[in-house]
Amino acid sequence: MERAAVFDVDGTLVDTNHLHTVTWWEALRQAGHRVPMHAVHRAIGLGSTDLIAHLLGEDRDQEEDAGLSAAHKALYGQYFDRLPALEDAGALLKRLHGEGWTVVLATSASGPELSALRRALDADEAITATASADDVEEGKPAPEPVEHALELAGVPAERAVFVGDTVWDMRAGRRAGVRCVGVLCGGIPRADLEEAGAQAIYADPAALLASLEDSPLA
Repeated sequence: MERAAVFDVDGTLVDTNHLHTVTWWEALRQAGHRVPMHAVHRAIGLGSTDLIAHLLGEDRDQEEDAGLSAAHKALYGQYFDRLPALEDAGALLKRLHGEGWTVVLATSASGPELSALRRALDADEAITATASADDVEEGKPAPEPVEHALELAGVPAERAVFVGDTVWDMRAGRRAGVRCVGVLCGGIPRADLEEAGAQAIYADPAALLASLEDSPLA
């Protein structure tokens, strides 16, 4: 039977969470909002509108959202040519593909940003499909991104594992009914990932690859 390995990208496979933190902080600062970087970091993984709502509240001036998102994209876009894949991220995807897993990316990134992330991974031959922000109505922690990834893979939830680095990832995976694996390389504490639904936790893709035979992806 087919099996699906669904991966978040930012902070899970590519070392970008702190770049997002700094560029969101700067976009907010330019618009006159003082938001602590630790708060921004904990919001990374949400889609743009949800991230802004999480940080500024539902009573904010929502007409400002598009400008904040555009500012973040412009600032973050300066790094597209040098986004760093985490150690063995591409090798992990290739190993799973070689062992018969259908590998699907589930990410809030889209367009040029998603293309830059895939270039950083350098593992296109292992990736069957991508569920991007353009494909869903609601982003994580809603289950829709993971559910769409499963549709693309043609695999039921009980035959899938979702790997991510944030509480939003774990909540989305849990709500979609898949087994969830957490990685610590995005900067979120182990206890928070466990509380959100992670059934196993590894330091980073390299650690998961090294322990693959004893993991939920065995």
